[in-house]
Amino acid sequence: MRMRSKNRRRYPVFCTILCGALAGSLLVVASEARAADAYPSKPIRIVCPFPPGGGLDFVSRTLGEKLAERLRQPVVVDNRPGASGSIGAGIVAKAAPDGYTVLFASSSTMAVNPALQRLSYQAVIKDFAPVSLVSRVSYVLVVHPSVPAKSVAELIQLAKSQPGRNNYASSGTGSASHLAMELFKNMAGVDLTHIPYKGSSPAVIDIIGGQVQAGFNNLIPALPHVKSGRLRALGVSGPARSAAMPEVPTIAESGLPGYEALQWYGVLLPARAPRVIIDRLHQEIGAILQLPEVRERLTHEGGDVIGSTPEQFAGHIENEIAKWTKVVNAADVRAN
Repeated sequence: MRMRSKNRRRYPVFCTILCGALAGSLLVVASEARAADAYPSKPIRIVCPFPPGGGLDFVSRTLGEKLAERLRQPVVVDNRPGASGSIGAGIVAKAAPDGYTVLFASSSTMAVNPALQRLSYQAVIKDFAPVSLVSRVSYVLVVHPSVPAKSVAELIQLAKSQPGRNNYASSGTGSASHLAMELFKNMAGVDLTHIPYKGSSPAVIDIIGGQVQAGFNNLIPALPHVKSGRLRALGVSGPARSAAMPEVPTIAESGLPGYEALQWYGVLLPARAPRVIIDRLHQEIGAILQLPEVRERLTHEGGDVIGSTPEQFAGHIENEIAKWTKVVNAADVRAN
């Protein structure tokens, strides 16, 4: 009887704790709801971790312009280049998680850098709240016209017959074009010698000049050289043919099944951003990506509009980190 009496005395304490926890949860929900209702009440800053004029900058400004129209608040693109995007990403990782500092990031920053560098942020897993994928851009595998290979399958055959005798250019050690070719080499089982350059322009100039036999390049800059006959396009690196080069097959369909290497862009917030603000931005970005003029702009730049849920984006980044970490380790790549 005394035991039951003691238990009865404990119930009010337990109920008090439970009610307090529920009340606290309700206060958090109510606070987040108020934040969403008021959001945004001041200008939003989109941090672009690369210089003005590049692909990431172009897409971030396109998105920022439309966000400003829909949210009725100024949206400022703040270019913070350096360390392959790590400086800009680190700024956002340390920012207040209130939805007013946004990262517009690329695969180089969020998936490749973690494999190459010791970062001040831990991509997605700890320091960021993914909002949405926005677009992706394929690369094109090009060779000098003197190379006796007119398809991906023929290039693989040539490389296997002449191990180490053919070179490829990249825009730098650890760059996207470097890792795209290292993935190609690994999957095809071929030996090509890496010649790193300081940027994509000098790399493609030397392929055009015949000093280097092959390389991956961004679609749009490569297109005029392919049309003029100064470069031969063997395949695009994405899962589907590009609208910019519909006559060029994918690498996967033309000799290396399963191959895929993409530059992708997406929006993230600092970790612990309220879910209601994540959802609001996700909703607005999704609507913007359906606008015909936005789709036309991105397609004109060689991009494919994609979009995603926050959860899909988080999973995508984690898969990409794992993929490129394997490539980096297999090739023993070290950041400059």
